[in-house]
Amino acid sequence: MTVGRAHSNIWHMAKETDLSMAELDLKKLESQVEELISTCAHLKQENRSLLARQESLVAERAELIEKTELARSRVEAMITRLKSMETGS
Repeated sequence: MTVGRAHSNIWHMAKETDLSMAELDLKKLESQVEELISTCAHLKQENRSLLARQESLVAERAELIEKTELARSRVEAMITRLKSMETGS
Protein backbone atom coordinates (compact mmCIF):
# COMPACT_ATOMS: atom_id res chain seq x y z
CA MET A 1 0.00 0.00 0.00
CA THR A 2 1.37 3.38 -0.91
CA VAL A 3 1.54 6.33 1.43
CA GLY A 4 -0.94 8.24 -0.72
CA ARG A 5 -3.42 5.38 -0.67
CA ALA A 6 -3.07 4.90 3.12
CA HIS A 7 -3.66 8.61 3.59
CA SER A 8 -6.76 8.37 1.36
CA ASN A 9 -8.11 5.43 3.40
CA ILE A 10 -7.53 7.28 6.68
CA TRP A 11 -9.26 10.35 5.29
CA HIS A 12 -12.17 8.19 4.07
CA MET A 13 -12.50 6.52 7.51
CA ALA A 14 -12.37 9.92 9.22
CA LYS A 15 -15.03 11.19 6.85
CA GLU A 16 -17.24 8.17 7.67
CA THR A 17 -16.65 8.76 11.39
CA ASP A 18 -17.61 12.42 10.97
CA LEU A 19 -20.75 11.34 9.13
CA SER A 20 -21.59 8.81 11.85
CA MET A 21 -21.08 11.44 14.53
CA ALA A 22 -23.26 13.87 12.59
CA GLU A 23 -25.96 11.21 12.28
CA LEU A 24 -25.74 10.47 16.01
CA ASP A 25 -25.94 14.18 16.81
CA LEU A 26 -28.94 14.50 14.52
CA LYS A 27 -30.66 11.51 16.15
CA LYS A 28 -29.96 12.99 19.59
CA LEU A 29 -31.38 16.34 18.49
CA GLU A 30 -34.42 14.62 16.99
CA SER A 31 -35.01 12.78 20.26
CA GLN A 32 -34.72 16.01 22.25
CA VAL A 33 -37.16 17.78 19.93
CA GLU A 34 -39.65 14.89 20.27
CA GLU A 35 -39.29 15.06 24.05
CA LEU A 36 -39.85 18.83 23.96
CA ILE A 37 -42.97 18.40 21.82
CA SER A 38 -44.28 15.79 24.26
CA THR A 39 -43.55 18.06 27.22
CA CYS A 40 -45.34 20.96 25.52
CA ALA A 41 -48.39 18.78 24.84
CA HIS A 42 -48.42 17.64 28.47
CA LEU A 43 -48.11 21.23 29.71
CA LYS A 44 -50.92 22.40 27.41
CA GLN A 45 -53.21 19.70 28.80
CA GLU A 46 -52.20 20.52 32.35
CA ASN A 47 -52.81 24.22 31.69
CA ARG A 48 -56.29 23.49 30.30
CA SER A 49 -57.05 21.38 33.37
CA LEU A 50 -55.81 24.10 35.73
CA LEU A 51 -57.84 26.77 33.94
CA ALA A 52 -60.97 24.62 34.20
CA ARG A 53 -60.29 24.06 37.90
CA GLN A 54 -59.77 27.80 38.39
CA GLU A 55 -63.09 28.56 36.70
CA SER A 56 -64.80 26.03 38.94
CA LEU A 57 -63.22 27.50 42.07
CA VAL A 58 -64.11 31.05 41.06
CA ALA A 59 -67.73 29.99 40.51
CA GLU A 60 -67.76 28.14 43.84
CA ARG A 61 -66.31 31.20 45.60
CA ALA A 62 -68.98 33.45 44.09
CA GLU A 63 -71.67 31.04 45.27
CA LEU A 64 -70.19 30.94 48.79
CA ILE A 65 -69.99 34.74 48.92
CA GLU A 66 -73.64 34.93 47.89
CA LYS A 67 -74.64 32.39 50.57
CA THR A 68 -72.61 34.26 53.18
CA GLU A 69 -74.28 37.54 52.29
CA LEU A 70 -77.70 35.91 52.50
CA ALA A 71 -76.86 34.40 55.90
CA ARG A 72 -75.53 37.76 57.13
CA SER A 73 -78.72 39.47 55.97
CA ARG A 74 -80.88 36.90 57.76
CA VAL A 75 -78.83 37.19 60.96
CA GLU A 76 -79.06 40.98 60.86
CA ALA A 77 -82.83 40.73 60.35
CA MET A 78 -83.10 38.39 63.35
CA ILE A 79 -81.00 40.73 65.50
CA THR A 80 -83.21 43.65 64.48
CA ARG A 81 -86.35 41.69 65.37
CA LEU A 82 -84.87 40.63 68.71
CA LYS A 83 -83.93 44.21 69.52
CA SER A 84 -87.41 45.40 68.62
CA MET A 85 -88.92 42.68 70.81
CA GLU A 86 -86.60 43.77 73.62
CA THR A 87 -87.62 47.40 73.42
CA GLY A 88 -91.27 46.49 72.96
CA SER A 89 -91.47 44.58 76.25
